[in-house]
Amino acid sequence: MRSLFIFFLLSVFTSCNVYKRYSVQIPFSESPVPPIPDYNKSISWAALPSTIDVADEMPNNSLKYGQDSASVDVFFVHPTIFTDEPKGKYKWNADVNDGAMNRKTDGSAIKYQASVFNVACRIYAPRYRQAHISAFYTSNLNDKRNSLDTAYSDVKKSFEYYLAHYNNGRPIIIASHSQGTIHALRLLQDCFDNKPLQKQLVCAYLVGMPIAKDSFCCIAPCQGATETTCWISWNTFAYNYYPTYYKYGMNNAVCTNPLSWKTDSIYCDYSLNSGGLLKKFNKIFPSICDARVQGGMLWINQPDFLGANILNWKIYHVIDYGLFYMNIRKNVEDRCTAYLKGKK
Repeated sequence: MRSLFIFFLLSVFTSCNVYKRYSVQIPFSESPVPPIPDYNKSISWAALPSTIDVADEMPNNSLKYGQDSASVDVFFVHPTIFTDEPKGKYKWNADVNDGAMNRKTDGSAIKYQASVFNVACRIYAPRYRQAHISAFYTSNLNDKRNSLDTAYSDVKKSFEYYLAHYNNGRPIIIASHSQGTIHALRLLQDCFDNKPLQKQLVCAYLVGMPIAKDSFCCIAPCQGATETTCWISWNTFAYNYYPTYYKYGMNNAVCTNPLSWKTDSIYCDYSLNSGGLLKKFNKIFPSICDARVQGGMLWINQPDFLGANILNWKIYHVIDYGLFYMNIRKNVEDRCTAYLKGKK
């Protein structure tokens, strides 16, 4: 039942061409599969506490950096970076040994998303054979399933390696965006939901994909800023905008407002936004946007930065984290503090 629900989620983007750039022209069965990553090697990780990487960076050096003394780990699964036309022999899944792909991943998702957790967590972010973006709009369900299953097999394997070699019983945050959230959802279902590891779960940030309330039997959506052993999710759109794929899952999604950390529909003003990030990592935009939950979506009015009126975006998927960077950062610290206090 749960695997069916996962692929139902994928249909959200099946008819959407917003992120479509280049499609894979051959079936999955005719495309070589990249080699399985070796998670014993640090090169198979985009971020590790023991290495110097972009997840260590902060947009402002005056911010608190807590990774060195953190009592909590975050396992972060990055979104789809494999969006260009595949030039090499691997078409449906990316090779973790592709240096150009890795640099692109590090300079985007790891720097602008995973880094938000360095306030209070040790960051673990595996490289994995991510599915090409074609997997999200192909009509061939076998290609879709095989490509995403290949990606998830790496995520699960890397998490099992993390548990065996790094975790040592420490509290865990699961965090993700977009494709990463599809894999993080399955990981939570397989390893945490109604299982002993659930006790170690601080919370899960499942951002950039619609997550239904009944996705888990025993892990509920968070209802407040310091609640733990729960999950958070949002997808950001312009006010009054309904995407064409709304009825395929977004209408049944749980949405958290990252300015209040509640799932109600109470409007949160720009003043509640502590600051967001855009293209320049070292520039924080205070009060960049407002937010209100509407029908499973997070609606925002036009963001407050120079040129926002020219962009006239309707879908803010690529900056789901960026728009609320400073609020997320504080919430991570607050939830870690609450979890550790509860354990004491």
